[in-house]
Amino acid sequence: MSSATVEFDDITDDRYGGKAAGLARLRRLGLPVPPGYVIADAYAADPDAGTGRFDEMAAAGLTPVAVRSSAVGEDGPDQSFAGQYDTVLGVDSADAFVAAVRACVESVHSRRASSYGGNGSATMNVVVQRMVDARAAGVVFTADPASGRRDLMVIDAVAGLGESLVDGTAAPDHLVLDVDGSVVVQENVAVPVVLAAEIADIRAGARRAEQEWGRPMDLEWAIDTAGKLWWLQARPITTLPGDLNEMDSPLAGADHVYTRCNIGEMMPGAFCPLTASVSGFAIDYAMQMVQVVARAQERYEKPWLQVGYFYGHMFLNLTEGTALSSGIIGNSLEQFSMSICGRVIDELTPKPAQPLRRKLGNTIRLTSHALSVGPAIRRLPAEIAAFPVPTSRDPQVVVQQLETGVEQYCDVTLTHVRSSSRAAVAANVLESVLVRQAVKDGRSEDDGKAQAARLMAGASEVESAMMLAELDAVVHTIAADPAVAGEFLSAATDVAVTGLRSASGDAGRALRCFLERHGHRGYRELCMRDPSWADDPGGLGSMMQVMVRSALDPVVRNSAPAAVDETPPAVIRLLARLAQGGARGREETKSRMALMAHALKRGYRHLGEVLAETGRLPEPDLVFFFDRAELQRLADVDPAEAVGLVRSARQRREALSFQDSLDFDDVSVGRPSPLVAAPRRGATDDRIAGRPASRGTVEGVVRVAKSIVEARDVQRGEILVAPVTDVGWTPYFTVIGALVTDIGSSVSHGAVVAREYGLPCVVNTLIGTQVLRTGDRVRVDGDRGIVERIEVSSTG
Repeated sequence: MSSATVEFDDITDDRYGGKAAGLARLRRLGLPVPPGYVIADAYAADPDAGTGRFDEMAAAGLTPVAVRSSAVGEDGPDQSFAGQYDTVLGVDSADAFVAAVRACVESVHSRRASSYGGNGSATMNVVVQRMVDARAAGVVFTADPASGRRDLMVIDAVAGLGESLVDGTAAPDHLVLDVDGSVVVQENVAVPVVLAAEIADIRAGARRAEQEWGRPMDLEWAIDTAGKLWWLQARPITTLPGDLNEMDSPLAGADHVYTRCNIGEMMPGAFCPLTASVSGFAIDYAMQMVQVVARAQERYEKPWLQVGYFYGHMFLNLTEGTALSSGIIGNSLEQFSMSICGRVIDELTPKPAQPLRRKLGNTIRLTSHALSVGPAIRRLPAEIAAFPVPTSRDPQVVVQQLETGVEQYCDVTLTHVRSSSRAAVAANVLESVLVRQAVKDGRSEDDGKAQAARLMAGASEVESAMMLAELDAVVHTIAADPAVAGEFLSAATDVAVTGLRSASGDAGRALRCFLERHGHRGYRELCMRDPSWADDPGGLGSMMQVMVRSALDPVVRNSAPAAVDETPPAVIRLLARLAQGGARGREETKSRMALMAHALKRGYRHLGEVLAETGRLPEPDLVFFFDRAELQRLADVDPAEAVGLVRSARQRREALSFQDSLDFDDVSVGRPSPLVAAPRRGATDDRIAGRPASRGTVEGVVRVAKSIVEARDVQRGEILVAPVTDVGWTPYFTVIGALVTDIGSSVSHGAVVAREYGLPCVVNTLIGTQVLRTGDRVRVDGDRGIVERIEVSSTG
C-alpha cells in the first residue's frame, strides 16, 4: 500500500487536522515554517507510510525530524488537545521514524486523550518536520489567557528546545507586552533568553497570524543558532472568555482624563452590561444635566460623556467635569480634582475660563439648582412608589414599562446628584478654609483635614447610620435570647434569615420592620443583577451572623475617641452644620436612588423569567448581559432568531469574573487600561499615607477584603482594609476596629459612617489592599491619615 503524503502547500482546509492546517496557513502568510509534510490517515496507511519522503529529507540534510500528531479536531477552534497526543523529537533513522509514526497513531487511544474528551476513532494524521536546532524556543499568546485581556501579549521562552517548556521541566522567561509592544512585565530566570529585536519579530509574526485567523492565537516558535525565527504551530486560544471590551462605551476623547475615584465608591467592581445601560446611563444623564444648568454644555448631548464604561468598570470623565470649574466662581480645577480624587490631578488641563459676568450667572444658576433640591427630595418617596414593578407575561409590554422606569430613575439620580453637590460644596469649603488656617498657623495640611473631619462628625439622622443602628438593634434582640441566637447561628445563612423573618417573636418582628424600611439596600445596590437585602437572605444572613457573634462576645468595643476641646469661630461652625446637613441629604437621596434601583432590579428579573418562558433565553440570569436596546430586540424577535444574542450574553457573563479581577490606576489618560503589576506608589513597605476621614488611633490585625464575600470572615476588632465600602458593608462597622480604603474622600460613605461610630478611618490610600496582608498588625492614625505596619503576618 503506498503512503499518502501531502505537502504543506497543498493543504487548504482542516481535513488533515488543525496542526497541519495551521502550518499550511502560516506558510501562505509568508512566515518561516520548517520544511516537512503530512502523512494522511496514518492509522490506515502502510506501516512504513512516509518513509520514502523521509529518506528524501535525510538525503537533503533536513533531518533529524519531529514527528507530531495532527488528529482531526486537534488544535481546533473549540479544543486544543495540547499534549494529549504523542510527539516524537530527534528522529534520524528510518526505523526510528516508523516507530515514531506508530506512537503518534496509537496515542489516539490513550487514557489521557480519552479523559480529555477525545474521540478514540479520530482520524490521526501525522506531521513530519525538520527539527530546528534551537537556541531558544517558546510560545506566544496574542491575548493573556490568564486575565482574558486582548490588549496584552504573553511570551514564554526557554533556552534550547521548547519541549522543556511544554512538559514543565524548565522555568521560562515570562514577558508581557502591552498593546503598543512595550514590555510591561519581564521575569527572567537568568540571562534573558530572547533579545529585544527577537521579541519584536515574535510580536510581529504573532499579530499577522491573529489578523489572518481573526481571533486570539496560541503559537509555538523557535529561534535557531543562526538567529532565524521559525514558526512551529498555530492554533486559536480556546480558553478565553468573551471580549472584556466588547461592551465598552465610546471614548469621549483620546486625551480625556478618567478616574475610578468617587464613582468607584458608589459602583465598586465590575458590572454587567445591563447595569451600565441602566445605572451608568442614569448617572451620566444626571451629571450632564447639571452641566446644562451651569451652561457648561448647551443641552443633553449623547450618552457616555460624563461617565465611561470600560472593561466592565465605571469611570468618571474628569475632563468633561472641568467645564464646571472653568465656568463658575470659587471652584478651581484643583478644588474640583480634590473633591473627586482627594488630590490635584496634574494630568488635567483646564477648560478656557469664561468671562466673569457669565461665570457669575452660571454660579447663581448652579448654586440655586443645588440648594433648591429640598422639594425634589421630599417628592421622591411618592414618585418612586408610583412605579409599578412589571407583572405582565408579554415581554414587549415589560420592556416598555421598564423603559419608563429608567426615565424615572434618571430623574431620581439627578436629584441625588443635586443633593451631593450641595453636600460637597459645604464640605470642600470647610476643609479648604481649615487647611489654609492650619498652614498659616505653622501646622500641616493634614492637621486641617483632620479638623474638618472632626467637625463633620456628629450629624444626626444620617440614613446609613440610622439603618445600621436599626440592624444592630435586630442583632441584639437575637443575641438577647440564647435559644433564638443558637438557632440563628447554627442554620445556613439563607435559612437563618428566612426562618427568622417568618417567626412570631420579638426578633422576627424587628427583622420584618427593618426589611420594610431598609430591605432595598444592599451590596452594590445600583447593580441590576445583585439582589437587595430583601431578596438576598443568604447575603444578609452572612453579615447578621457575624454581627450576632460579635454581640455575644463579652469584650466591650472601644468607644468613640473623646472629643477635642475646640471652639471654632462662628463661620466655621456654620460651615460644619451645612456640611453635616449636606451629608444627611446626600445619604437620604442615595437611599431613594437605591429604592428605585431595587424596583428596576425586580422588574428586570421578571423580564428574564418571561424571556425564558417564551423560549428567547435558556435561563433568566442572562437578561443582565444585554443592554437595553438589545433587550428590546430580544423581546421582538422570534425565539429561533435569538441564538446569536444568547451566545453573546453567555460570553459576556463568562467575561464578568475576569473583568472583576482587574485593578486600575486612580487616574487614566485616554481609554483606561488595567494595571498589569500592582503599583506601590506613595508608600514604604511599612507606611501608607492616605486621607484622614475619621479621627482616632487604633492598633489591630488586618483583614483584607476585596469583596463583601471576603468580609464575612472579619473578626471583632480587626482593621478592615477594602478597595471601597458602600452601604452593603455597613453592618461590619459594628464589628471592626478601624477602616482603611483604597479610594474615597471625607464625605464618602465609609467615612461618614465611620465618624458616626467612632471608628478611625483612612481613605484614598490607593494601595492599601495591595500592600497590606490579612494577619498584619497595623496602627491606623485617623487624625493624620497614616497606616503603619507594626508586625508582618506570619502567613504573609
